[in-house]
Amino acid sequence: MIDPKLLREDPDRVRASQRLRGSSVELVDQVLEADERRRSSIASFEQLRSEQKSLSKQIPRAQGEEKQALLARTKELSAQVKAAEAEQAEAEQTFQRLMLDLDNIVEDGVPEGGEDDYIVLEEVGTPRDFAAEGFEPRDHVELGRLLGAIDVERGAKVSGARFYYLTGWGALLEMALINMAVDQALSYGFTPMIPPSLVKPRAMEGTGFLGQAAADVYRLEQDDLYLVGTAEVPLAAYHSDEILDADQLPLRYAGTSPAFRREAGSYGKDTRGIFRVHWFDKVEMFSYCHPDEAAAEHRRFLAWEREFWDKLEVPYRVIDTAAGDLGASAARKFDIEAWIPTQGRHREVTSTSNCTEFQSRRLSVRFRDEEGVRHVTTLNGTLVAVARAIVAVLENHQQADGSVRIPKALQPYLAGRSLLEPLT
Repeated sequence: MIDPKLLREDPDRVRASQRLRGSSVELVDQVLEADERRRSSIASFEQLRSEQKSLSKQIPRAQGEEKQALLARTKELSAQVKAAEAEQAEAEQTFQRLMLDLDNIVEDGVPEGGEDDYIVLEEVGTPRDFAAEGFEPRDHVELGRLLGAIDVERGAKVSGARFYYLTGWGALLEMALINMAVDQALSYGFTPMIPPSLVKPRAMEGTGFLGQAAADVYRLEQDDLYLVGTAEVPLAAYHSDEILDADQLPLRYAGTSPAFRREAGSYGKDTRGIFRVHWFDKVEMFSYCHPDEAAAEHRRFLAWEREFWDKLEVPYRVIDTAAGDLGASAARKFDIEAWIPTQGRHREVTSTSNCTEFQSRRLSVRFRDEEGVRHVTTLNGTLVAVARAIVAVLENHQQADGSVRIPKALQPYLAGRSLLEPLT
């Protein structure tokens, strides 16, 4: 949720942000009208309550007709106060509902446009020339079959499309990637965490995932719980309704958890293999940060993501995501896109977002310093989304015989093994 004060004092900035995102500009005026109605209803209620309290003090001292008149007015006021209170509650509810529909304010400098209007900030590494090496690269599904590492057929049999089994070296590769990510997070002062994967509606709404992303969320209606699509959700809600000390900031957590996504808008996309699936595991970085440090923290998150992918020795590029492709809570987002040889293009494997105070206002996470009590800034970043990392590692490091070379940094997490070889 954005700052109501900003909305009142600079509505044009909010309108401009909504326009950049391709979201409703008219919503801004609707929220302003609701805010005016809310404040007016509060004033009316307080005026009537003040008169009611004043009369209650006068009645014991009044006599005769004056007392009867005061009693009659008191009865009349009682009904008016009740009605004003109901009006105030309804106006507050409408205002809060509309405020939740507003997206976060886009950070200055974010590229304009939609999904294809990103800016490439840097390209790292050079894709292999498989033709020059004398063989056609296999995709990760075929490599996974040869290595006994990925079983999509039985995944579909047991759970349906976009599910899979990781078997043998596939399962060990997942654990290795997670352990390497957690070790890196520990080296930068993150507290490792395994958060719950089921959360209450407030946690999901508080992080902004019940707006435009609601169609991708799994809900357990009988229990009124949601399966998280990222550890960002329970990590953001971890300190909800708390006031932190400024000296504690930044508080950094690395959450390892499954991620569940309906992929409702991806019909026909990436139907082969494990690149776009309904469930995968990942390690997510999260920071509760002082607002003045947010931009620097965002760059640190990107640097840590880059460090991880450098270790995997996979070519990648860094993009500055355009405003129309930001999630509702992100003010700015950087993505890392790894090169996928059999697709002949870069594909997103991590993202990191600065959510400013959008989530902390919804979840009431604040900090106290010499200036008083204020809302923290929240940031998130994927250190590793395991399924996509496996795709990138297998395809980029494959050999002509179907074996796969293991990046040097990952070898200690696979008992020193440097090569995965096909099953005989």
